[in-house]
Amino acid sequence: MKCIIIGLGTYGRVMVDELSALGHEVIAADSDASRVERVKDICDAAFQIDASDELALGVLPLKKVDVVIVAIGSNLGASVRVVALLKKLGVKSIYARANDYVHKSILQAFDIEKILIPEERAARSLVRQMDLGVKTDLFRIDDNYCVYKFRIPEKFVGLPANDLHLYEDYHLKIIAVKKKERLQNFLGIEFNASVVVNTTEDEDQPLEPDDVLVCYGKESDFRKLCRLL
Repeated sequence: MKCIIIGLGTYGRVMVDELSALGHEVIAADSDASRVERVKDICDAAFQIDASDELALGVLPLKKVDVVIVAIGSNLGASVRVVALLKKLGVKSIYARANDYVHKSILQAFDIEKILIPEERAARSLVRQMDLGVKTDLFRIDDNYCVYKFRIPEKFVGLPANDLHLYEDYHLKIIAVKKKERLQNFLGIEFNASVVVNTTEDEDQPLEPDDVLVCYGKESDFRKLCRLL
């Protein structure tokens, strides 16, 4: 996937980092030189431009990417103007971050593909974690289906992933297993990081205490598993 991310605050910068790490082609843009400097080595291209200026915005390859993401959150005026300009320039797929429901309501008038409210998602995710009684990260696909990431319970330790029978018993499909590895950053400091393991190749490998499972399925089925855990 090819994408442009406009706005490199915390939210935009994390999106650049994560999408680039997944192998997507990412072009980043911000008016702040220091923000552009921080991401220039992890994405395919980085531009210091004022995206609220139509001529400046036009230097970006808007028609050659799959999606343009407006990650500007705090400056409502700039966010709305950039979205308006993108629509004027004929960009078909636009995602935009909204700070609150007023911001969201204004963006809805532009009929863009997706409106992102990260604070709302974070709050909902925390509430669901507390309700489920299991520490888990979840990504909602629709009203029924989610992707769940959680540390394996003690009773799973030592069992291969294919012996858990999560699909047969709970209709939950294991997407991946994340294992901890000791890595080193560019400063030479060692740290623990999770590395994804291909379950189709390593499904007979025993699970370890710090392993994390990534599963897909209905929330109602995950609740059944949580009651067992």
